[in-house]
Amino acid sequence: MTGSDTSPATTTDSGALEVAAIGQGTRRLEGRLKVTGEATYAYEAQVERPLYLHLVQSTIAKGTITRIDSTTARALEGVVDVLDHTNAPRLASTEDAEYAALQGDSVGFRGQVVAVVVAESVEAAREGALLVEVSYDEDEHRADFVADDPELYKPEKVNPAFPTDSNLGRMDRALEKADVVVDQTYRTPFEHNSPMEPHAVTARWDHDAAEGEPVLVMHASTQAVHGVVKTLAPLFGLEAGQVHVVSPFVGGGFGSKGLPHVHDVVAALAAKTTGGRPVRLALTRQQLFALAGYRTATIQRFQLAADASGRLIGINHEVIEQTSAIKEFAEQTAIATRHMYAAPNRHTSHRLAPLDVAVPSWMRAPGEMPGMFAHEVAMDELAVAVGIDPIELRIRNEPETDPESGQPFGHRKLVECLREGAARFGWADRDLAPGSRRDGDWLVGTGVAAATYPYYQQPGNRATVRALEGGRYAVEIGAADIGTGALTVLTQISADALGVRLGDVDVSIADSRLPVATVAGGSAGTASWGSAIVGASRAFREEHGTSPSVGDETTAGPAGNPNMGKYSLHSFGAQFVELRVNIWTGELRVARALGVFSAGRIINPVTARSQLIGGMTMGLSTGLFEESVRDPRFGHIVTQDLASYHVASHADIPEIEAVWLDETDPLANPMGARGIGEIGIVGAAAAVANAAWHASGVRVRDIPVTADKFLDLPPDLPALKGHPAAAFA
Repeated sequence: MTGSDTSPATTTDSGALEVAAIGQGTRRLEGRLKVTGEATYAYEAQVERPLYLHLVQSTIAKGTITRIDSTTARALEGVVDVLDHTNAPRLASTEDAEYAALQGDSVGFRGQVVAVVVAESVEAAREGALLVEVSYDEDEHRADFVADDPELYKPEKVNPAFPTDSNLGRMDRALEKADVVVDQTYRTPFEHNSPMEPHAVTARWDHDAAEGEPVLVMHASTQAVHGVVKTLAPLFGLEAGQVHVVSPFVGGGFGSKGLPHVHDVVAALAAKTTGGRPVRLALTRQQLFALAGYRTATIQRFQLAADASGRLIGINHEVIEQTSAIKEFAEQTAIATRHMYAAPNRHTSHRLAPLDVAVPSWMRAPGEMPGMFAHEVAMDELAVAVGIDPIELRIRNEPETDPESGQPFGHRKLVECLREGAARFGWADRDLAPGSRRDGDWLVGTGVAAATYPYYQQPGNRATVRALEGGRYAVEIGAADIGTGALTVLTQISADALGVRLGDVDVSIADSRLPVATVAGGSAGTASWGSAIVGASRAFREEHGTSPSVGDETTAGPAGNPNMGKYSLHSFGAQFVELRVNIWTGELRVARALGVFSAGRIINPVTARSQLIGGMTMGLSTGLFEESVRDPRFGHIVTQDLASYHVASHADIPEIEAVWLDETDPLANPMGARGIGEIGIVGAAAAVANAAWHASGVRVRDIPVTADKFLDLPPDLPALKGHPAAAFA
């Protein structure tokens, strides 16, 4: 860890905690269960006589089902039933087309669920699905994402509720007055979350013994147990209390498990037909690419207008992205641009192309990841055009207040991150000219990019504190631990909030019967849940004192934070990459990566380092490999497994380091912490592209940065002088 908190004192107060457990490198409380295989995931829930499901998916992108013949499938030994739109139970609501499974004959995208086989074994279900025959009346579809799509439109808002466009000053005049203009188009690809644990569910229908009402019980792989309840209850005409969701262990999600998907609905529908027997459904790796969300591709025009010294006088960020014709999702790609650098003239916009494709959704740092790729490569191009160091350029354009809102920043420490990273990375030895360093057959370059992510604290969270025997306490909240170490961190927060030792607190999470908790997403989980625990702990002490009776309990939420809305609160970071480009083949290799972050107090350095390095690795993977390829002729993703959809492995990231400034943010919450789940991925891909330019003189404006883009190197590179490859450049 590095740095110190040099922020000025403030009169505002979020009720800071006296910390003892917070800040300690506590090992994951559930770690032993996971490494010994005792952790029970959604598909492994202990239920009696489960049936197994396998999905039948459409083979057309748009049209109407004219016939489904399941005769052969039903005759297969072990097959119990085949459900389709002609015989599946009816939903109470079909307003959301993504969830309207097996309710009609219309097909909106290739891979849509058109039937489900129910069987006594996984093998029988899968074999039965292959035997279901489906005929279609196919319609002409649109699945090609292009910049000049004739049906581009302006959405009412972008995720979750930001204004679609913003406009301050006169960008046209800024371009006229500028000494230097960068005007380029940047592209990011379709990406799929691809968590290690596939989306899975075990579902059954019970009856409430007292009320006699049906109860849907779901063991779901989800980032939000209460989110599943909120979505599924109205679909089935149920009250929230009639849906019980548990999710004790989750093997990754990266946003794709932040919302329920159609497999949850299908499982619940199928379970209604089995006479009370539970059903299990796990999507195959291939099915994830159609049914579990993905990051939309983007086409981004970026204009930077600057004076001769590199000071920005105008920023224009125009985004084109894709949504599904059956359900809108508008990624907030230009939002970070509104807050990042100072310029009096600013414009951002988002436009959507509605296509006959699967529904996009959240993927780690939605908006910030693709948007900051474009912004930070454009800033690198401006630094080159002006002839100054790219770190110096960013420092020159550091804003005094939030450029969009005019609010003071809470703890904006981007400059500190850049300077600390430069010192650690050896940036001072860097030559400005590209292609200046060579090591044998490898050109060597370094790149930098800034990172930012907003601070969110979601409303509505509650927690229960209960006194146990022996001076111990139980703390309950329906939060989800998706592999981030949330259970451990919340236990640390609980111990400090109650003023007891870490071992004197038992924290229960991941059950919708526990007090309501918002999604594990948006880097908001710890702030939102932790603040609720602190609020409930303080309310408990006020009500029951320091010597409570066994069984005393209090349920409460967080105290109000007067700082929210008064300050612009964000985390910041600086990403550094050293990259090598092979002179003969164009092969790229990351030699080392460093991230320096400002995220408030780090509650657990062990789990935090894991989160930041995980985010950085995912960002480097985005920059080097990740790309989902859609065939517009048929409307489907052809890279449907981890053999064709490439992600970074250990060998691709030989040296990676994540550090953070030693600080506390008293404006954010009682813990003094901001989120860290997403900041690690932001900026990493841009640092890869910028390092590749510095190594080779080749500017890549679309990711992933692949070898084919470096087969024609500039012939005047200093590092090529005297090398045999110069004759071929």
